[in-house]
Amino acid sequence: MTKEEVNKIFKEKYGNESPEVYTSPGRVNLIGEHTDYNGSFVFPGAIDKGMIAAIRFNGTDKIRAYAIDLDESSEFGLNEEDLPKEGWAKYIFGVCREIIKRGGTIKAFDTAFAGDVPLGAGMSSSAALESTYAFALNEMLNLSIDKFELARIGQSTEHNYVGVKCGIMDQFASIFGKKGHLIRLDTKSMEYEYFPFDPKGYKLVLLDTLVKHELASSAYNKRRESCETAATTIAKRYPEVEFLRDASMQMLDEVKNEISEEDYIRAQYVIEETQRVRDVSEALERGDYETVGQRMYETHHGMSKLYEVSCEELDFLNNVAREHGVTGSRVMGGGFGGCTINLVKDELYDSFIVDAKEQFKDKYGHEPKVYDVVISDGARKL
Repeated sequence: MTKEEVNKIFKEKYGNESPEVYTSPGRVNLIGEHTDYNGSFVFPGAIDKGMIAAIRFNGTDKIRAYAIDLDESSEFGLNEEDLPKEGWAKYIFGVCREIIKRGGTIKAFDTAFAGDVPLGAGMSSSAALESTYAFALNEMLNLSIDKFELARIGQSTEHNYVGVKCGIMDQFASIFGKKGHLIRLDTKSMEYEYFPFDPKGYKLVLLDTLVKHELASSAYNKRRESCETAATTIAKRYPEVEFLRDASMQMLDEVKNEISEEDYIRAQYVIEETQRVRDVSEALERGDYETVGQRMYETHHGMSKLYEVSCEELDFLNNVAREHGVTGSRVMGGGFGGCTINLVKDELYDSFIVDAKEQFKDKYGHEPKVYDVVISDGARKL
């Protein structure tokens, strides 16, 4: 949906005076999966799909919000007890509350928003929504909140008002995104660096299995515990090891007999994934997309066989990609469903997409959804 369309719907709903319009993108993560809670690197980029919101202060003590895609309205105050019942409205309310907690003054407003980030496909539609409102309110009210704190406001909204204990990557990518660049974020130090990502002759495409296996949250916690156990055990010999990102395979091998086989292979995946992110950083500097692709396949293998967070449907799409000579392919996100992210040469693109859809439908009864993505700018005024 365009700025003009959102504007028009806003005016129909709330009267003719023009609102201000802001947008924030969803994101992809090229490599560095299940590394954030291990103090390691993630490698996201903002994409050309996001949320657009029209906002105008209304001079009352109530926020009036309209979700265009859902055709739902919500009205709520700005005090803690005013938490709205609609799930989507909690994101807007949470952002306002988190700004207030940090000493910012919020004025009530009317707003209408829409998005083209596919819900549930692992492209972080919720972070795009939080970032849109955090960025917009900061600018419209001259609050002078720095960009890192805007990302944290989104993260705190998830923790305190939505009940999702997420890391910082999604909101960070949505706020800090830069066209033609991926961002390597060190989740331990919070230092970040932009790397050029302009793969001439290649397309970046997501294939969404439309599958979500129920395992996800309990399995996530179990893997997190495995990583913490391995790191704590290594730290008894090497006190400098705070997270698994600080450990080497040699250190892990030394404690192999002191931890379970399951803890060992989970830790092995994380240590190897940390190295893969470093390899991809160097490859991007030299414009070597073949190495990038090779590391993506290695990540998929690690997530499937060592970390065991893939699923049959994702492995199937990964195999189709390999058979077609696709440069790189892997499961993206937490796993147990969702998308594969694929780096495909232009000349192979059409045949790969046609075959992936046909073969997947033959086996699973429905086609995967296809999302082409381009690495784009972060939160901004339109």
